[in-house]
Amino acid sequence: MTIRFTLNGRPVALDTDPGRRAVDLLREDLGALSVKEGCGTGECGACSVLLDGELKLSCLLLAAQLEGREVVTCEGLGDQAAPHPLQAAFAEHGAVQCGFCTPGMVLAAESLLRENQDPDREEVRRGLSGNLCRCTGYVKIVDAVQAAARERRGGRRKK
Repeated sequence: MTIRFTLNGRPVALDTDPGRRAVDLLREDLGALSVKEGCGTGECGACSVLLDGELKLSCLLLAAQLEGREVVTCEGLGDQAAPHPLQAAFAEHGAVQCGFCTPGMVLAAESLLRENQDPDREEVRRGLSGNLCRCTGYVKIVDAVQAAARERRGGRRKK
């Protein structure tokens, strides 16, 4: 089956088994290396993508479910030359250690900040709750998300 969708702003048309997992298609066939399989059961968040703007776990999606949709991976937010504010904040606040969970955390944070521009620490924790990190204590990750939120608001807290 030919599956057509948009990946990080670029159209994709790819012949593949419609029952293939999206995580495998994105990573192996399309080179989206930020999309990682951690658990394969939707428990860790390492395979997170934005699907039509909503946070989804690509290990639980079939390739056919991407048809006609817009997929954004961490590569689609920014890169080393022009990082997205969340990517920059994660680096500046030491919110990465091994880095395995970072792309999923960044996408979960982006999803949260699209809904809530000024989350408190507990709201950030809840927004990231589907993403597991074995290295950090989550404190620096929460700090980074709040710093990026402040930057998005021009450095001000909303009233």
